[in-house]
Amino acid sequence: MIFAHVRYNLVTMLVRIFRLAEVPIEYRSNFRHLYIEIAWFGVASGTAINFLNIFAARLGATGFQIGLIAGLSALVNLLLALPAGRWLAKRDTSRAIFWSSILYRLGYFLWIPLPWVFSNEDQIWLLILINFLMAIPLTPLSVGFNALFAEAVPLDWRAYVAGIRNVTLALTFVISSIVCGYFLKFVQFPLGYQLVFLIGALASVFSSYHLFFVKSIESKSTTADKRVEGRLPSPERPAPVKERLFARNLPAYLRLDIWRTPFRRVLLVLLAFHLAQYLAIPVFPLFSVNELRLGDDQIGISTALFYTTVLIGSTQLGRLVRWLGHKNVAALGAIGMGFYPFLMGFTTQVWQFYGLSLVGGWMWALVGGAYANYMLEHIPDHDRPPHLAWYNIALNTAILAGSLFGPLIASQLGIRDALNIFGVLRFLAGAAILIWG
Repeated sequence: MIFAHVRYNLVTMLVRIFRLAEVPIEYRSNFRHLYIEIAWFGVASGTAINFLNIFAARLGATGFQIGLIAGLSALVNLLLALPAGRWLAKRDTSRAIFWSSILYRLGYFLWIPLPWVFSNEDQIWLLILINFLMAIPLTPLSVGFNALFAEAVPLDWRAYVAGIRNVTLALTFVISSIVCGYFLKFVQFPLGYQLVFLIGALASVFSSYHLFFVKSIESKSTTADKRVEGRLPSPERPAPVKERLFARNLPAYLRLDIWRTPFRRVLLVLLAFHLAQYLAIPVFPLFSVNELRLGDDQIGISTALFYTTVLIGSTQLGRLVRWLGHKNVAALGAIGMGFYPFLMGFTTQVWQFYGLSLVGGWMWALVGGAYANYMLEHIPDHDRPPHLAWYNIALNTAILAGSLFGPLIASQLGIRDALNIFGVLRFLAGAAILIWG
């Protein structure tokens, strides 16, 4: 009965992606392009992004080197987040995000020729360097996408759109990761990975194409004000004179006033969650390749199972949010995500790994679908870019620290004990969102 209900909801949501019959006509174009954009991004994620760390591990990368792939990108984001927030505040969000996505995703194409020219060790360091450079346009893309989403989707529709985007992402991710996992099993290394990277790079281009058509739904008067002032009007900075003072005032430039608002609690609990999240992420490829000795096809299956339950869980997201609210759904999902690394530390068989993937995907459907909207609920509509820039700083602080210290902790304590600890930290972070968020 439950399965039939979930299947009905899933089919209904998939039909709505293209019909949009109940959506007001002025929103339909944005919603449709947001769905198709995330579908292509799901292909890019299920191919190039999903197998990058596995490729590095098969080249012989250490945990420290795998951590650097994400860690140096996080460092760039930390340094550029506030300037990116100010840069975005003075520009049309849609156009700025589109061009940032183009520059960022061109980097995927640079992964493809590496095996033809360089040794395994050189490839590892070049992957680190390329991802470091890709992080420069990724910073405004990361800071600005949530602002674009908020401008393009009315508040009452955000949970609905986020849920369908999660469903769409999961569908394309599942299909592409399974296909690529089996593809890599039968195609010689490293040619198989080069073709997978090519597929992901092309998919990312199509994703950016649809991002181009996502527009703000704000009123024309507000848009005109934004063109004149260079950004959305703000009570704290209404006049050009004040703007000049702002540029010379370091606390104002850094927008430290945000830390005196209730948004401070949101930043702190999300920092704790992301730190617990990213401590474990660079350890997962080492565990699957070096501990469990999984093949590419088995890794593809586990990833597909993870996103299958993301898909199913996303069909229930809107109902859960209406019942519990975005904050509580995000908190419960974060607590549930702790089971993934905690139980992985005791895993010895591939079927156990598959089971954990099912549980982890269900929990990620909750937190991944709710935490951004939980955050947006606490941000003034007229002042999104600076608030999102500070969130981006918190996120990338967590990515940097997690990417560097996660493998270090695993090397000192052992991978299994480290995963147990990371699971407990995720439990605590979820509880922090629930209690103090």
